[in-house]
Amino acid sequence: MLRLTELKLPLNHTDAELRSSLLKRLGIAETDLIDFSVFRRAADARKPKQISLTYTLDVALRNEPEVLKRLKGDRNVGPTPDMTYRPPTNLRRAPPKRPVVIGAGPCGFFAALILAEMGFRPILLERGKIVRERTKDTFAFWRRRELNPESNAQFGEGGAGTFSDGKLYSGVKDPRHLGRKVLTEFVAAGAPEDILYAAKPHIGTFRLVAMVERLRAKIENLGGEFRFETRVDRIGVGKSASGDRCVEGLLLSDGSSIETDHVVLAVGHSARDTFQMLYDEGVHIEPKPFSIGFRIEHPQSLIDRCRFGPNAGNKILGAADYKIVHHASNGRSVYSFCMCPGGTVVATASEPGRVVTNGMSQYSRNERNANAGIVVGITQADYPGHPLAGIALQRHWEERAFAAGGANYSAPGQRVGDFIAAHPSTAFGSVVPSYRPSVTPTDLSDCLPDYAVAAIREALPAFDKQIPGFAMADATLTGVETRTSSPISIRRGVDFQSINTRGLYPAGEGAGYAGGILTAAIDGIKVAEAIARATIDDAALAP
Repeated sequence: MLRLTELKLPLNHTDAELRSSLLKRLGIAETDLIDFSVFRRAADARKPKQISLTYTLDVALRNEPEVLKRLKGDRNVGPTPDMTYRPPTNLRRAPPKRPVVIGAGPCGFFAALILAEMGFRPILLERGKIVRERTKDTFAFWRRRELNPESNAQFGEGGAGTFSDGKLYSGVKDPRHLGRKVLTEFVAAGAPEDILYAAKPHIGTFRLVAMVERLRAKIENLGGEFRFETRVDRIGVGKSASGDRCVEGLLLSDGSSIETDHVVLAVGHSARDTFQMLYDEGVHIEPKPFSIGFRIEHPQSLIDRCRFGPNAGNKILGAADYKIVHHASNGRSVYSFCMCPGGTVVATASEPGRVVTNGMSQYSRNERNANAGIVVGITQADYPGHPLAGIALQRHWEERAFAAGGANYSAPGQRVGDFIAAHPSTAFGSVVPSYRPSVTPTDLSDCLPDYAVAAIREALPAFDKQIPGFAMADATLTGVETRTSSPISIRRGVDFQSINTRGLYPAGEGAGYAGGILTAAIDGIKVAEAIARATIDDAALAP
């Protein structure tokens, strides 16, 4: 099979035109073509009036060697790479001490899945509830202001990505095609098949719920075990025969314990009490840069017109997104984060007395507003001292937002026109904030550091030059966005183990090694493979 890349056609082409273009590009007759499939399709919208689609196709031919020889030197034609995932080993029997995965987000799920496929019979611990019960608790918070600190948009089966846009793309290099393994498993669990070829695939919250349940069932059928509403309160650390610090087991919130030599730490970016516990146990932790800001909302129709012009509303294009950045005069970078077309701003607090926002979309992306984080990069210089000082900074501004919103989990908000003019808002206009339980019009300048407020005020008019209408007076800002990424890094070596605690495998977003569903899942695969390399001897391998 051959892979053909960079095949461009007009947006509204027919299937016959795609087939004809393929035949012409390869210089073959209709009778030479057996079949073809779309591996990737991306829209080029740089010219809104002339939007085109770019295809990567996998093509089966009757005379493949001849075509390859004739087109030798054409970098857009070559053999289709083998993207089949093959685990590094397969156990005849499970080890006496089962590996434990902490956290049932995408990283933890895929670490557990790969371990289960290799025969390790992993135990997965999740402090929150199963996904459907967690969904009920999350909606109770949004509708009735009832926050469950152990079951919310941050904690529970599926991880923080369950209540998001469900984006499944990243800019990281993936030479082993591990991302394909992730997408293939998602489709098998019920995701739409277009995630296999869309340039910017996404799933949406409601579809993720059922998918998570099917993935759990697969892991259990392979010998894995799930324990929900089970928090890890302590990691037992001892000394190995060589004198190194090493994991010996886990003490759980119900008073029970597990003996294990291998722990995957996939707790996500909001497990602040776990980070404190790890620090107290002597695990090496470093502060890491992250970003803070607000959520901005516009009419989705405005973004569609700016990005797609007369092609706005085209079914193939769907709801338009954007990615923008501005380097402010005070040295701060301001950029859009986690843009959610046709979505809503959601409450994602996990601690009492604090307000946190994020964005969410369903698969259809057909809500009235577009939203995105408009965030400012910060570094350790902004929170010097203790390795966990970034958490203290996050908490401070989340508490300020809670107070500004009315101290009842309403979020503080402001019209963009008022924010730029430094005037408090007393009401909202044509763009109605989507955050629930509600948004209180106020002055957001009290909800972020002065340097961040100044940088965002400068950035909004600059963004308006890229997306006309971006700084429209009635667009809304809702605060605060503080959980863009983990404020810490739990350092690991080339063997994926903590640099000072053997057997502990920091992984995913919480440890500073991923940013989003896909990269977290890929990291989970890599960590599972690292455990296999560390624990399997030749006698334990299958023939």
